[in-house]
Amino acid sequence: MPTQTASRPLQAPLLKPLPLKIEGVGCYLPQRIVRNEELEQRCQLPTGWISKWMGVHERRWADHQRETNAFMGARAAEDALANAACDLTDIDLILNASGTHQHMLPENAPFIQEELGRAAHGIAAMSINATCLSFVVGLDTAASLLATGRYTRILIVSSDIASVGLNFEQPESAALFGDAAAAVVVSRSAPDESACLESAHFVTYSDGVRLTEIFAGASFEPSYHYDQDKHALYVFNMQGRKVLRLARKHLPSFLETLRTGLSQSLDGIDVVIPHQASRMGLKLAGGLKWSGEKIVQTLSSLGNTIAASIPLTLHEAIKTGQLKRGMRVLLVGTGAGLSIGGVILRY
Repeated sequence: MPTQTASRPLQAPLLKPLPLKIEGVGCYLPQRIVRNEELEQRCQLPTGWISKWMGVHERRWADHQRETNAFMGARAAEDALANAACDLTDIDLILNASGTHQHMLPENAPFIQEELGRAAHGIAAMSINATCLSFVVGLDTAASLLATGRYTRILIVSSDIASVGLNFEQPESAALFGDAAAAVVVSRSAPDESACLESAHFVTYSDGVRLTEIFAGASFEPSYHYDQDKHALYVFNMQGRKVLRLARKHLPSFLETLRTGLSQSLDGIDVVIPHQASRMGLKLAGGLKWSGEKIVQTLSSLGNTIAASIPLTLHEAIKTGQLKRGMRVLLVGTGAGLSIGGVILRY
């Protein structure tokens, strides 16, 4: 029998800041806007139900044969490169940080490279998949890689299509998700610049592993086993209330480990970019005695866009001027597993 061990203490957050500068941000939104009326009719819901309970008024759905993960990711990448005033010849790593796949194999990064054209050929391209936390994990990974000097400028791309796997028998999740892509160009900040990654922390509590899942389609239940009676195994399923309870249980201690006092106050934090998980998820953040005007929200107009959610909201904060150079920003969220992650950046 396995030896019983004491509970593992929470890992220490990053103790030494890593030089990291976000040089440019970009995004791509699918052309199709899906408003609540369409979904309320499809799911046989009362008028106004989605807005009241989900906090979403509209979302974008991709034409997934044309607006693929790679297509959307490449367009967001081009936007980020333009905003960073650089081009692909300045990039030495393309890091795909998405929660959904265009194909089971290869992973998304080579497809994004292909969509970017010949100028991108030969650039290292690889993926990180931590579901909704993929971008935050990607940012932390990029900071570490840049600090070693192995790479000089990294393009991080999050491109997610949720609409193809929605479970319309579960309107509380079907009404929540949208499709989108966002990208950032990051480099090692100069010694005289304040931009850096100050702190990072990630935890996983696998008692939540069955609460958010697509059960089938991989090695445990391969696609060739599919029949109509098993359709529910191949679409997204979420036990939202249980996820929320588990997150509520662990979030305060997680935040205290990320930064002492963070569960009680946003002192020293100028802007919060939370994962746009759900209306109740954002209320959970708002219930931490945090200053509401510091929390940036895009849930109402874009829904939950999985890993693209945080960089999209970051893009919005920068575009509107809510986040300016020198400010300190918290990026924080949850992912399937249940995982919780966050970083504090000096932008």
